[in-house]
Amino acid sequence: MKPKAITYFFADDGRIPNHPTLPLLLYPGAAKNEPNQIEAIFNQNNWRNSWINGVFDYHHYHSNAHEVLGVQSGFASIQAGGENGEILELRAGDIIILPAGTGHKRLKASTDFKIVGAYPNGMHYNLRVGKQDERPQALEEIKHVPIPETDPVFGSTGPLFDLWK
Repeated sequence: MKPKAITYFFADDGRIPNHPTLPLLLYPGAAKNEPNQIEAIFNQNNWRNSWINGVFDYHHYHSNAHEVLGVQSGFASIQAGGENGEILELRAGDIIILPAGTGHKRLKASTDFKIVGAYPNGMHYNLRVGKQDERPQALEEIKHVPIPETDPVFGSTGPLFDLWK
């Protein structure tokens, strides 16, 4: 059985560029049986430069790298795509893959909320917040971020390869 993925496409809102062609991917409950192993799963699939923490409470994005986020514990409401984007209710075991340029912000979270973040091939990421002076460079950087060689959860298989073409 193929893993389930839900896609969300976001338009450029003039502040948060989002990605022009790639959707955000939500893998609901993909790690619900092993939330404490999320970082190891990402790392074994060559999504590295990982960390465990929370999500900023302001809109931000990374223009030079895709990012995967996996909820290790608790729950949170994350707004993706900018001020007019979707509110995603994430729980332990849920995974989201954010293509470069996709805005995200924590709206609320449980006190035990922890999320794991990682990047394909351990790429280093920047932090953009939607300032007009960063926009021209950010738009150029987004265009040059390659499709990952592996899916962060399923390795050489998985929905990413069907949905990110």
